[in-house]
Amino acid sequence: MSRVAVVGAGTMGLTAAYHLLKAGHQVEVFEADQIAGGMAAHFDFDGISLERYYHFVCKADRPTFELLAELGMEGAMRWRPTSMGYFYQGEHHAWGDPLALLRFPHLDLISKIRYGLLMFLSTKRRDWSGLDKLRAHQWIKVWCGERAWKVLWEKLFTLKFFEFADDISAAWIWTRFKRIGTSRRSLMQEELGYIEGGTEVLVQRLVERIGELGGKIHLAMPVSEVHIDNGAVTGLTAAGLRHAFDAVIATVPLQFIPRMIPALPQDMRDQYAALKNIGVVCVVHKLKKSVTRHFWLNVNDDRIEVPGIVEFSNLRRFGDDHIVYFPYYMPTTHPKFSQSDESIAQESFAYLKLLNPALSDDDRLATRVSRLRYAQPVCPPRYPESVPPVATHIKGLQIADTSSYYPEDRGIAEGARLAKEMAARVR
Repeated sequence: MSRVAVVGAGTMGLTAAYHLLKAGHQVEVFEADQIAGGMAAHFDFDGISLERYYHFVCKADRPTFELLAELGMEGAMRWRPTSMGYFYQGEHHAWGDPLALLRFPHLDLISKIRYGLLMFLSTKRRDWSGLDKLRAHQWIKVWCGERAWKVLWEKLFTLKFFEFADDISAAWIWTRFKRIGTSRRSLMQEELGYIEGGTEVLVQRLVERIGELGGKIHLAMPVSEVHIDNGAVTGLTAAGLRHAFDAVIATVPLQFIPRMIPALPQDMRDQYAALKNIGVVCVVHKLKKSVTRHFWLNVNDDRIEVPGIVEFSNLRRFGDDHIVYFPYYMPTTHPKFSQSDESIAQESFAYLKLLNPALSDDDRLATRVSRLRYAQPVCPPRYPESVPPVATHIKGLQIADTSSYYPEDRGIAEGARLAKEMAARVR
């Protein structure tokens, strides 16, 4: 069997290593961070073990359930009824079900019917190839009209993608409609899941199984170069040491690939370098009081510079504490990306007080600010044509990140599916 290196110890890299070991390969995982898990890793948040970036599970996430079953963790899933709200120009509104749509005062009846029809048909659609040719804002306008686009979507797209907002594939937004729209207990009730104890429980179980199967995980060991000779992988250099391998699976952001694998053909390096990504400054607040009763709260308010918040404790309970994720998506060139942690923390909490005027400074128990340079792939129409295939023409080399899930968005389920497929290709 082959000696295989996996670059990156996020859930996709760890899952790939697990499947490779089950198939009998010799496997080593190389991770630049000091802990495994990537975006799914936890940190100690004022006594709470919490994800760096929030995760939730939908009923369509079959690869997650299959992975949990393989690891003997079927009983770890928990499901809760959740809801969505909409904060529009200073007013809170229920959202996410037919009655809420009908009661929403800022759209006319025809726009509401058109919007509801789009959401319903999106859950039934299976073939996304036609949507890949369309821009999201044009597709939504055709279905819902200009008024609905302005009220419901324009600011959300702008504050998520900035200068790229008008060049996002309709297939990308459709998958979000479908995934959430099919995760319901009934027409009137959304239902989402989480892993008991958080995503760290899955990460630690993968780490344990990798060790039990004879694999090695090297933390704080960044890979500086993957070596290619005569059209085949020969190994890699990590922390100044060269290691021989028959195959490499890279799961780091694709923007790292041109520098990490300089022997790739120039056209491939140019393709990777041209891919666009949005960064995030993610603020997490621990509060005495709830901001909203909803898990999701979409925001369209001229005073607030984010498209929404996630009150995570309305899914996964933390006793009497309330946990709110406040994600500022933006290009890393945006001045706010380098703004001080304290300034971002104060600003985001001021926004929370606009959302719930009952909050006071005494209600803020703890805050954490983190930054990620490559948080959200920018997926324009015909996106697959711009990304080299996961299984490259270099013998033994596979390359994937969250962009490779397209049109699916980031998530553990798609990472688990792709990891299994990559492991199966190794001979």
